[in-house]
Amino acid sequence: MLDVLLPQRCLVCGAGGAQLCDACRIGLPLLRPPLCERCGAPTSWPVARCRECSGRRLAFAWARAAAAYDEPVRRLVAGWKERGLRRLADDLAEVVLARLPPTEAGLVTFVPADRGRLAERGHHPAERLAQALAGRLGLPCEPALERTGRARRQRGLSLAERRRNAAGAFGATAQVSETVLLVDDVYTSGSTVSAAAEALRAAGAGRVDVATFARTIRLNRAT
Repeated sequence: MLDVLLPQRCLVCGAGGAQLCDACRIGLPLLRPPLCERCGAPTSWPVARCRECSGRRLAFAWARAAAAYDEPVRRLVAGWKERGLRRLADDLAEVVLARLPPTEAGLVTFVPADRGRLAERGHHPAERLAQALAGRLGLPCEPALERTGRARRQRGLSLAERRRNAAGAFGATAQVSETVLLVDDVYTSGSTVSAAAEALRAAGAGRVDVATFARTIRLNRAT
C-alpha cells in the first residue's frame, strides 16, 4: 500500500519501481582485485600495504568496500542515509557480501551513530547494514561501541585532521572475546573504523575485520 501511495524511484537514475533499479545495480562501480591486502584500496598489482595505508598504525586486520564512492554512489548513499530508506540495506548487503574475503568473525557490530544525526534521521544506516550482513552470515549482530563525545564530525576535515579527530572517539560497551566484523557505510580515510577497531581490540577482540558499502578512492593510490 505504501508503494502505491508513495511510488518508489531509483536513487541513482530516478526510474520508477525500486530504490536501486537492476540497471544501476549492475552499473555500480564495484571494487575488484587487485586490491591492497590491508585497506582494500584499488592498486596496480596485489600488495600487502599500499601508499595510502603504508606507515599508518591501523587497528583492523583488513578492510573491504563494495563500490567506489563516485557521484552516482553518493546519490545512493545520501538517499539511504537521509530519507530513511531502511529496506535498501538488504540490497546493499548482498552487494557487500559478494566482495568480502573469508572472515572468522563470531560477532558483527557497527560504528555507532552520532546522537544528533540519529535523532535527525530516525535510523542508523550502518546498523541496518550490519544487521543485514549478520543475517546472511548467520552471526549475531550486537552494539559493542559507544562514542566518547571527544570527536567532532569528520565531514570537511583533511586526512590529517580526520586521523587526529578520530583518535579516542570510541569506547567498548562490553568485553569482546572473538573476531569481530565491524561495519560502516563509507570508508573515507580509514580513521573512523581504525579508531573503532582499536576500542574493540582494547576490549579483548583478537582481530577486527571491516566491511563498508562504499569507499573514497584517491588518485594518488599507486603502490
